Amino acid sequence: MKMTTSTRQVGRVTVVDISGRIEHGQESAAVRALVCDLLREGHTQILLNLGDVNYIDSSGLGALVSSFTNLRKQGGELKLFNLTNKVRDVMQLTKLYTIFDIANDEAAGVKSFGQPVAATA
Repeated sequence: MKMTTSTRQVGRVTVVDISGRIEHGQESAAVRALVCDLLREGHTQILLNLGDVNYIDSSGLGALVSSFTNLRKQGGELKLFNLTNKVRDVMQLTKLYTIFDIANDEAAGVKSFGQPVAATA
């Protein structure tokens, strides 16, 4: 399955919805480039939705780590939410689970940036 991304704003937080596979090649490079582009545009609070990511390899993990590091160097933050079981297992095996701030859902992820979560009616 080809990786696709879409971005949206929730307050000052930029939410990036990713689906498909984040693996060696275009996909991992696309994640890195997207985060760099967002940072260049002034987006410093980025929340990645990995709920539709069905596979991630070492290059995909590398893209997440380099994006995290790049944002951190520029005073920003990169956080993750909605990890699938497969992605969660890989994050635990590689001990990356201890580096990333990971939320269960979007509301918790947005709130972790110190942003108010819109009330639902």
